Amino acid sequence: QVQLVESGGGLVQPGGSLRLSCAASGFTFSNYYMSWVRQAPGKGLEWISEISKGGSSTYYADSVKGRFTISRDNAKNTLYLQMNSLKPEDTALYYCAAPKAALTSGSTWSVYRYRGQGTQVTVSS
Repeated sequence: QVQLVESGGGLVQPGGSLRLSCAASGFTFSNYYMSWVRQAPGKGLEWISEISKGGSSTYYADSVKGRFTISRDNAKNTLYLQMNSLKPEDTALYYCAAPKAALTSGSTWSVYRYRGQGTQVTVSS
């Protein structure tokens, strides 16, 4: 069955870094654009980044541009998110997801075909 398993979250101080990973199985990972989305406490889903099938094109929300870097390793069926210069407002549950169509920048789960269970990122001193 399809699985997306995120890891790498945790508690970090403002200005710190974390690297999230998402291990995919049960579908042809290289056939999909992949996204990272997040949901902060009491807020809606926020699309933050997307990467093309081969990894050559990347897209970011303004809120993370210049601080986060998305990448993928299709040989390992793994998606990554390098997060630098973290801020308290980055605190959220982070999910990897496979969108049904490329470049929808979706902020509702209906636009994603597959999703993981999320990994918590907390930025606090």
